[in-house]
Amino acid sequence: MSFIAKRLACIKPSPTMTITAKAAELRAAGRDVIGLGAGEPDFDTPENIKEAGIAAIRSGQTKYTKVDGMPELKAAISRKFKRDNGLDYEIEQINVGSGGKHVLYNALMATLDAGDEVVIPAPYWVSYPDMVLLAEGTPVIAPADEANGFKLRPEELEAAITPKTKWFIFNSPSNPTGAAYSRDEIAGLAEVLARHAHVHVLSDDIYEHLVYDGFQFTTMAEVAPALYERTLTMNGVSKGYAMTGWRIGFAGGDAALIKAMAKIQSQSTSNPSSISQIAAIEALDGPQSSIAERNVTFRERRDLVVGMLNQADGITCHRPDGAFYVYPSCAGLIGRKTPDGKAIESSEDFAAYLLNGEGVAVVHGTAFGLDPFFRISYATSTEVLSEACERIQRAAASLA
Repeated sequence: MSFIAKRLACIKPSPTMTITAKAAELRAAGRDVIGLGAGEPDFDTPENIKEAGIAAIRSGQTKYTKVDGMPELKAAISRKFKRDNGLDYEIEQINVGSGGKHVLYNALMATLDAGDEVVIPAPYWVSYPDMVLLAEGTPVIAPADEANGFKLRPEELEAAITPKTKWFIFNSPSNPTGAAYSRDEIAGLAEVLARHAHVHVLSDDIYEHLVYDGFQFTTMAEVAPALYERTLTMNGVSKGYAMTGWRIGFAGGDAALIKAMAKIQSQSTSNPSSISQIAAIEALDGPQSSIAERNVTFRERRDLVVGMLNQADGITCHRPDGAFYVYPSCAGLIGRKTPDGKAIESSEDFAAYLLNGEGVAVVHGTAFGLDPFFRISYATSTEVLSEACERIQRAAASLA
């Protein structure tokens, strides 16, 4: 009898975290490696938020809180949903967890039974399918092609839904592509969902504040009020406020679902850090100017990376509307060979060649369910991005 549970055989370690760890390991060994795999802002947490956390420590706010979040934070989240999204969620409709991933995991664990299906557009965040599998559900992958900006069309969603579908996971702006759905595009998907009353929507809005060029963010329950009771609207402070290490995510949804999620949480992690919760209140209620200021830098970095990648032989790169990722195609390199004769047969091969040959760490597209692409995070300095893109150009040019 194996000591390790059989259910772990169906999942794998997070590829993004694996790549980041590999890059750190090589740097520690003395290699000159540029890591473009991290899914977090390189900016520091704003000072007012840090000070709120420090004040919480000094004032002794270091005890247990309510399992799924202190009422004061839930009230701030309620205000955020009303202010930013026009959504009304009462305190009993809000869950607070240790990061957005935790909130998603709790929702899936609280609702999925063996055989339940979850529709996941591809490219997808690497953890969606594995979390579904851990909850004994069945991921149903619905590919969204590059020609449509990596966005799922209504007819593609319709084709993926079956009587067994329990959730549709919707992420806009997207990790890994940066694709952001317009209000009309969301409305088109909502029309499909309106015809299938058994399907719930898990709207992952974690990149809400990271949009560019005047793009107007909207979320599913906002665009389609008829789906309000069937939608879990998830968000957090990690990306928009550069608080990845503070680990605060949250969601608004049906009170019965929120209660079930709290039940899961009560027997696993209990409450998120009290200090982080206090800091999150300041993030949501305090000055918001840092978001727009930092978005100017992110947009400049995006434009730099897209321009330089499109100059690389065999690589094409779509310009995204949000997040801090690009998802370039390396289709033009498939079938070519490295100087030592190794064939490039997939994005995984090209990513390995980049890392070993040029010291650039990217995440291959197979991790996100759509090949031959790879993900680059541009959440690092302009100088580093320029050097990394020059190395990618050099690597691509070396393939024959």
